[in-house]
Amino acid sequence: MKNFYKYTFCVLLVFLSCLTAWSHDFGLILDQNLGVGSMGKETEVDYTGILIPRFSTLLGDSGYLYASAGISVELKNEEWAFIPELLRTEFLWQFEPGLLTLGRMHYSDPLGFVAAGLFDGAQYSFDMNAGTLSLGAWYTGFLYKHRANISMSAGDINRLSTRLDYGNFFDTYFAPNRLLGAVEWEHPGIMEVNRLRLALIGQFDLSEDDIHTFYLVGNFIMPFNSFILNLGASLELMPISDEVKFAFALTAGAAFELPFRLENQLSITVNYSSGQYDDNPVAYLPVNTAYQGKILREKFSALAVISVEYETLIIDGFSLSASSSYFIRNDLYTPMRYGLEDGHFMGIEFFAQASWSLFSDLQLNLGAGIFLPNLGNAAPNADPLLRLELGVILSIH
Repeated sequence: MKNFYKYTFCVLLVFLSCLTAWSHDFGLILDQNLGVGSMGKETEVDYTGILIPRFSTLLGDSGYLYASAGISVELKNEEWAFIPELLRTEFLWQFEPGLLTLGRMHYSDPLGFVAAGLFDGAQYSFDMNAGTLSLGAWYTGFLYKHRANISMSAGDINRLSTRLDYGNFFDTYFAPNRLLGAVEWEHPGIMEVNRLRLALIGQFDLSEDDIHTFYLVGNFIMPFNSFILNLGASLELMPISDEVKFAFALTAGAAFELPFRLENQLSITVNYSSGQYDDNPVAYLPVNTAYQGKILREKFSALAVISVEYETLIIDGFSLSASSSYFIRNDLYTPMRYGLEDGHFMGIEFFAQASWSLFSDLQLNLGAGIFLPNLGNAAPNADPLLRLELGVILSIH
């Protein structure tokens, strides 16, 4: 526990030193989430609460500094954990003809299929007549492992499942060592309405697993009045020995407003990631992305998900959403988190959520859902998964 206080003090000391030097804008965010999940007769309660002090300031006419840190309290698998983190902390410098960003920043590929979240590094973007070109390079080894959520190898999965131990802090806190590089090009399209975004991404494994991957990602968005079409693809290349294996992911979605009095949107999305086949035994493998599903938390690998979601604004500050997603395995070899038999059809998930902003600084979220494996053949005799979530976000300026 002494080591915990030492690391927490170091994080706060760095943050407070920023406040002393540039006391311009300071705030606190308290984000708490309580969840109850059940499967058959088993019920599990989980809780995450994080306090985030944040600070920002302008540096002259062209610079901007944003810094934030967090202290989390987590209850998972009946065990408590206290986690200090340096969160988004970046320096931006605007100059002709571009923008330079340094530090711990948010990055996402055009689809969010390859890499999404916080990364340490640098990105430079500049405008051209033909669009905006961006160059970036990032490292993952200084991030908290669950913040990075990298599970590309068996070693990565073992690291994620190992409990944080302050007696062995450096081996149980940090994410796997990955180097990420990206070249992106974005064009606003005709009359600056359509949007085309392309990226070439390389992931270099600095650990003993030696898993290197390369991605070509494209996303095209086209609106037609109240109808929006979203198409995307990601091609993955993985060098193995003297061969190069291929995998891919696709997405197609449409969103449109229904002719109701209330402001609303109905969206339909199909996401597909390739699995293992006899002539190409490599499934699509992302670096780190959000899990597919709100209850069935599966990585986007060898998986197809068909989703329908409806959102509506009842009154200012109060909205409702409901979604349904069906999950399909694209092979029978790629491991899944959920226990499976020899079927491809995993089942269907239903989830609904209400969000209420009592005022600008306080938001309440209540969600509930169920996953039904008996509506598939992968685990037809398994018990349903149920989950109830309550979230409270308080922002103090």
